[in-house]
Amino acid sequence: MKIATWNIENLYHRDKGLIRATLSKCVSDWIVELDSLLPRMQKSENEISRIRELTFLLGFEKINIHPYGVLRKRQGELFLKQRGFAQEMKASKLTDWNGWIALHTIAIDHKSTLNKARLISEIDPDILILQEVEDKASLMEFNRELFQEFKITPFDQVMVMEGNDGRGLSMGVMTKNGFRLDTVKSHAINNTALPDYLFDIDCQEYVVVTPKGERVYILCNHFSPEDESKRRLQARKVAAIYDKMLIEGKELILICGTLNDLSYSNCLYPILRETDLEDVSKHVKCKIDKDKGRGAGYFSLGGYRMGVNIKQKDYMLLSYEMNRRVISCGLNRKAMWPERNMKWEVYPTVKTRGHAASSHPLIWAKLDME
Repeated sequence: MKIATWNIENLYHRDKGLIRATLSKCVSDWIVELDSLLPRMQKSENEISRIRELTFLLGFEKINIHPYGVLRKRQGELFLKQRGFAQEMKASKLTDWNGWIALHTIAIDHKSTLNKARLISEIDPDILILQEVEDKASLMEFNRELFQEFKITPFDQVMVMEGNDGRGLSMGVMTKNGFRLDTVKSHAINNTALPDYLFDIDCQEYVVVTPKGERVYILCNHFSPEDESKRRLQARKVAAIYDKMLIEGKELILICGTLNDLSYSNCLYPILRETDLEDVSKHVKCKIDKDKGRGAGYFSLGGYRMGVNIKQKDYMLLSYEMNRRVISCGLNRKAMWPERNMKWEVYPTVKTRGHAASSHPLIWAKLDME
């Protein structure tokens, strides 16, 4: 059995609030100013003149003329019907409106989407667990259309459940080759004395039945990226769920996801120190392509291991019985954009940061389930 986990950072479109700022301060200020001027019902001559200046500075005059208005499903591109070739502002009656609409999400570069499929196809797992999926329809389309380009069999089962966060950070699981998803359970409504839910995104529990009839128990997580105290409570709750599983006689348990903290942090202590869970990235059979040049002999504090100097946020943790069955495992970052001076092997198609599939590595393990 080969199983993989990956924070894919959405497939086709991503919430604006999740994308790092890449614009200069001048451009950002121009956008804010334009947004404040356009909604005004009565505009002075100076304000209209300023709007013309801002639209010129932001490149609004560089448009393509199309005969129809189309909002494409995947790429998020909006083309409005033109009544001529004049590039002029117009806002009269509703049926004759010519303008622009601010979308809540931003389209992901198609090359990035292809690199997401390329990385998954290289690993080709039987079970794939994903974090940050926008919706089930997108994942089903991704599964149906893109894997064929890379000559692998699409997954038989596709499941996505939305958690407490409404920004397209749902979790998904996909299975094939006789591995069957049997049960899906969400811990999203588990809370403590906190005014909000304990899991601000989710902790989802999957039960997968192998072709031999064994049951594998998976906990997929996405911990809070900002709140340390909440992250520790989340870790404590996941550890409690794991301990309960062991008491119930369940042995084949895997905990994975974006825990948003380093392995030595106090927040993750309940999972990494108070249980018998083993980190796949520390396994002696773990295969990782090391940094190139001087980075190969360097161990960054918080990195995965010697020569893999990206800060660890993503984990695949195995119970004792699961860890005992590991044949091989690894971490693949060929679709990541190298930050700062770090260098590692990337796909030839990853030529800019915008082409990167994700800022997270894919973690996988192959286990003997005979």
